[in-house]
Amino acid sequence: MADFRSDAFVFFGATGDLAHKQIFPSLQALIRDEGLNLPIIGVAKAGWNLDQLKARAKDSLEKHGGLDSMAFDKLMGLLRYVDGDYNDPNTFAQLRKELAQAKQPLHYLAIPPSLFGTVAEGLAKAGCAQNARVVVEKPFGRDLASAQGLNRILREYFPEERIFRIDHFLGKEPVQNILYTRFANPIFEPIWNRNYVRSIQITMAEKFGVEDRGKLYDDTGTVRDVVQNHLLQVLAHLTMDPPTGEDHDAVRDQKAALLKALRPLAPADVVRGQYKGYRTVAGVAAASAVETFVAVRVFIETWRWAGVPFYIRTGKCLPITATEVRVTLKSPPLGVFDAGDAMPCNYFRFRLSPEVVIGAGALVKRSGEEMHGEPVELIARHHTQSDKSPYERLLGDAVRGDGALFTHGDAVEAAWRVVDPVLQHPLPVVQYDPGTWGPPDAKAVIEDGDGWHDPKAEASSPC
Repeated sequence: MADFRSDAFVFFGATGDLAHKQIFPSLQALIRDEGLNLPIIGVAKAGWNLDQLKARAKDSLEKHGGLDSMAFDKLMGLLRYVDGDYNDPNTFAQLRKELAQAKQPLHYLAIPPSLFGTVAEGLAKAGCAQNARVVVEKPFGRDLASAQGLNRILREYFPEERIFRIDHFLGKEPVQNILYTRFANPIFEPIWNRNYVRSIQITMAEKFGVEDRGKLYDDTGTVRDVVQNHLLQVLAHLTMDPPTGEDHDAVRDQKAALLKALRPLAPADVVRGQYKGYRTVAGVAAASAVETFVAVRVFIETWRWAGVPFYIRTGKCLPITATEVRVTLKSPPLGVFDAGDAMPCNYFRFRLSPEVVIGAGALVKRSGEEMHGEPVELIARHHTQSDKSPYERLLGDAVRGDGALFTHGDAVEAAWRVVDPVLQHPLPVVQYDPGTWGPPDAKAVIEDGDGWHDPKAEASSPC
């Protein structure tokens, strides 16, 4: 199917928090940076009028990113508003009038997943779904069964190629940089397999706790919040086969194939933790068994990666805030130098946040007469000139019909299939002290003799 550019932008939940923090700033940026020029129609049930929505947009921009006078004036001229209940056909009839001559609208459902079916059906019955795209926010389900149900609902009204499942994490520059670094530099591909890679670790650490998200987090937990989506996507970027061709689906197809090859988690692969003091946070159940930390061991059942362990660790109230990948290579088959010495392995380190760094750990000869070595790290720091936000990038792609950074339905279900066993039969949580690297039990997940690699506050630690 040929791509086409959307000729109207509709966002449901226009008076909500996501619109206030992300959508209005992204729309202004798209107008300023890319000349976005199409009707922008907000839909909500708030008892508001257009002037109130415009005031909300102005407040949004003043608090999140700043108001650009020229782009803001253009946004105000493009903005429309429909107020009504999503269960009322008149709401969608009014939307159809506001769409006027638009024939290829983009509908952004910034609403709870429980309303996806209601809105999708209303769009279809009002003639607003034909030749349209739909963007839906995560969480896309709570488990495998609910994700499959949501996919069935959306596919009843929209073909898969016009469903854009948005995850802002995939719009971040450092995450995209993993793919570019791998496939733009031929030095990686010959060794990017089980013959040379001993293990891969992914750590996403947050120094802060759940803060004011207690009630929401206690209904979600770390596995649902970041493992099933963000970190399995990072794993897919690291390990997928090269995409073939320039079609928008080329990358998505390879990621989906990789996620389908992941072995579902077993109890021995998982340690769940909860930081001390979590249960006193407002909105958290007094006897909550929800995890704020998880460490998992994953295997990919392909020829490229058979037998290589992948370790994922993430949590709150850890020593620092950082996201880092460490790819450890195997030792040489025979120690020509330093025989009998336990020298560290070569590795690659990808720091995704807060700074973007690529490091390569190697051994060099130590000064002196004897042939003994010492570890060093070669560091490349990437200073991006782009200040484009993930939502600006992703919404611009959706308007253009570029689905490369969005998640295919099969990939969503494959990711849920990996974590579903531990969601259906969760292990007990182990308490850990804030400011530590989680419960000591997490060490049991690691089969690698080096143990967990702890990211440092400064992105310059040696091997």
